[in-house]
Amino acid sequence: MSVPTRLAQILAVLLAVAACEGGSAASAPSAAVQPQVEPATGRPRPQPERLRVEVLAEYPHDPSLYTQGLLIHEGWIFESHGGYGRSGLVRYRLGAAPERRIGLSEDLFAEGLDRVGDELIQLTWRSGRVLRYRLEDFAPLPEWKLLGEGWGLAFDGDVLWVSNGTHLLTAHDPRTFERLRTVSVWRGGSPQSHLNELEWADGALFANVFETDQIVRIDRDSGTVTAVIDASGLLSEAEAAAAEVLNGIAHRADRGTFLITGKNWPRLFEVRFVADR
Repeated sequence: MSVPTRLAQILAVLLAVAACEGGSAASAPSAAVQPQVEPATGRPRPQPERLRVEVLAEYPHDPSLYTQGLLIHEGWIFESHGGYGRSGLVRYRLGAAPERRIGLSEDLFAEGLDRVGDELIQLTWRSGRVLRYRLEDFAPLPEWKLLGEGWGLAFDGDVLWVSNGTHLLTAHDPRTFERLRTVSVWRGGSPQSHLNELEWADGALFANVFETDQIVRIDRDSGTVTAVIDASGLLSEAEAAAAEVLNGIAHRADRGTFLITGKNWPRLFEVRFVADR
């Protein structure tokens, strides 16, 4: 075997490994890491805008909920909460106790959540099962299958986007859940890994960055991170000690605001994303 051929094979292996970085790499869909330029323009990817959260209102949040997915529809909050033996789905009004709830079987760990028409779609972490419910009463509908891990979920009106904890997002058909394409997410010149809960708003995808107080705004076509939002300091020191990481983003379209919370947080915040001064 010639040296050039051997080098080419080594390079191919390294690129394949790089495409599946992160804690969930073993189950990530394969995709070549895109170069550090935007595919459509060929120009270097820009550095993201720096934003922060401006708190407009606060609401009580059930601290027993290990928040995985959050959405708002017609004034109702729908929340997917995780943990083996304690996963479920709840519906409530802002500031009120849950009006409806269901639990999942003990072998399922609930993850991201979104709505497509009159259906709710809920991911599970490592079971490969995508749960579906009737929006009105949580009646179960036929399930779908997911290859690899499920973390965050968002519907952009055309396709369902799924995160798996790496820098990869996969687009799925909202009628069949067939995987359509994979996008690599880049923050400047580096892949943005640890993508978690997702939300579609104002023509962009928003994602919690797992184990941080950051939310990133992503161009769905190029995978470029266009903004990094600092959401630190929302809880008091005592509250933070009893809670886990920031997770959960819901766009309140009628007000142009966002609802955000976290795993086992005692409060839910209505915020705007504003320039970081």
